[in-house]
Amino acid sequence: MPSPPSTLAVFAHPDDESFSCGGTLARLAAEGAEVSLICATSGEVGEISDAALATPENLGEVRREELRAAALLLGAREPYFMGYRDSGMAGTPANQDPRSLVRTPVDVVGGKVLEFIRRLKPQLVITFDAGGVYGHPDHIAIHQATTWALQVLARDADARLPSLYYTALPRGHLQRMMKEARQRGIPPPQGSGINLETLGTPDELVTTVVEVGAYVDAKLGAIRSHRTQINPNNPLLRLPEDLVRRFLEKEHFTLAPQGAPLDCLAQLP
Repeated sequence: MPSPPSTLAVFAHPDDESFSCGGTLARLAAEGAEVSLICATSGEVGEISDAALATPENLGEVRREELRAAALLLGAREPYFMGYRDSGMAGTPANQDPRSLVRTPVDVVGGKVLEFIRRLKPQLVITFDAGGVYGHPDHIAIHQATTWALQVLARDADARLPSLYYTALPRGHLQRMMKEARQRGIPPPQGSGINLETLGTPDELVTTVVEVGAYVDAKLGAIRSHRTQINPNNPLLRLPEDLVRRFLEKEHFTLAPQGAPLDCLAQLP
């Protein structure tokens, strides 16, 4: 393969990077790519899995440190924090905070993302898809901002336009995992408010599959670095290890229309 591309991952909260594409980031870094992370918020209104780990008052600070630890395990550079406030789940009071990501105009957030892209000059940019995996307002906002930034950059005739990939959770892949889990006596999570039957990316929209089997340990280590967010009832932790590894050994993406595919992210045999 050609030399791996410098990569910029743009996400909303600490832990988004590890769950969505940690294996790909670890693989790129291991193959010699410079991997950078932008995090729009500090995840101030996220869960606290154990009261001994954080309080509502210092959760943002704790989660920034968790992201730094995860980035180290993935081989990424020190993460950049954009300083917006976590907007919380859809319909919660945190959505109304004027400091929140979701309340900030897309061109303002996108302008900051564009500054990072111009400074870092990545060949590859990764962010959430239009649905934000499960509709989280901040996931959708950072998708819109990053897409806006690339669209503006494309108007510059002298700019080197990076390829833009959206993370994807193929619906068929997810359904197969849940079916096997049920067969092993592990029921799907309840009370999340997420429709598990429609969760994920339609399979036909997935353009790219990355083999990350050799980097599952790095991905799991990065996920576990986000200790405040690892609820003991997390379905990923309740599944047998062989099923978890099989589920995580491939990561999926959709190439944005304006991008040109990079060989290192082509589907492997």
